Amino acid sequence: MNTSIDTHRFTLDSFEAARFANLCGQYDEHLRLIEQRLNITIRNRAEQFELLGPREQTRAAEQLLRRLYRETKHSDLTPDTVHLFLQESSMQELSSPASAQSSISLRTRKGTIRPRGENQQNYVKSILAHDINFGVGPAGTGKTFLAVACAVDALERELVQRILLVRPAVEAGEKLGFLPGDLSQKIDPYLRPLYDALYEMLGFEHVTRLIEKQVIEVAPLAYMRGRTLSNSFIILDESQNTTIEQMKMFLTRIGFGSTAVITGDITQVDLPRGTASGLIHVTKVLQDVPGIGFTFFKSSDVVRHPLVQRIVEAYANYDAAASTKPARELQP
Repeated sequence: MNTSIDTHRFTLDSFEAARFANLCGQYDEHLRLIEQRLNITIRNRAEQFELLGPREQTRAAEQLLRRLYRETKHSDLTPDTVHLFLQESSMQELSSPASAQSSISLRTRKGTIRPRGENQQNYVKSILAHDINFGVGPAGTGKTFLAVACAVDALERELVQRILLVRPAVEAGEKLGFLPGDLSQKIDPYLRPLYDALYEMLGFEHVTRLIEKQVIEVAPLAYMRGRTLSNSFIILDESQNTTIEQMKMFLTRIGFGSTAVITGDITQVDLPRGTASGLIHVTKVLQDVPGIGFTFFKSSDVVRHPLVQRIVEAYANYDAAASTKPARELQP
């Protein structure tokens, strides 16, 4: 089926040479990335642009370029930034001015964090509106990072008194008891993604001080038993590796004035064979319970390297094929 080629011209407003160079990137790498992802051709003479391609893509590219140019007023663009904006373009965010105007942002000590795309925005809105929230989906969709951002934002605005970071300590080939160091040192590797997000938002020294004052607490899931967690922001990460009993135990720890966010990827369960995942189970049990929010991410929501999205989709396609074909037909 042939797609008609449209020639679309427009001119950027408030032209400034430095900002324009920032928009284009080194050797026009940002423009080439947009061409590749939207399947169009970009020609320009200074601020005057000519876009060749399907009408829908050229109109989306204009909005994208105008938005990126506005962004150059505040920050230096990188290929990663362009990729994130392209993700929004693929979700048709750019063609919805009302959605852009209603977008929300989270304030942290190191700057402002804005959810990218409709699903991420719905996820953050759900966290702000519900006491218990689930973020379920593949790696790279921002589930954990945005949960930490919401926790930091709540702490900075004094809506909570502390942040608790919890993760099931499922062994990755080694038993925890044989790993070197004390309990904190044994657990730290499992919490590294949460630490990295905190360092990015608050700075290393400030995070260290908050941990020393126990304003930020890190703990394995097993240590939650018997506690009641009030006036806290609690994040349970990698929850696909909880058992049904552990998930129930965790959810019943929530006290007054607290918000809990449970994140996980049901396609990456590391529990022993035959052990049911508490995350898979709880999405069925609590799906219709009022006051609990669920956000389900898809491969199209991935905001990491474009290859990550393709990898996630390839695995999903392979698993779908494996469920319908005899095992011997799928042998390499």
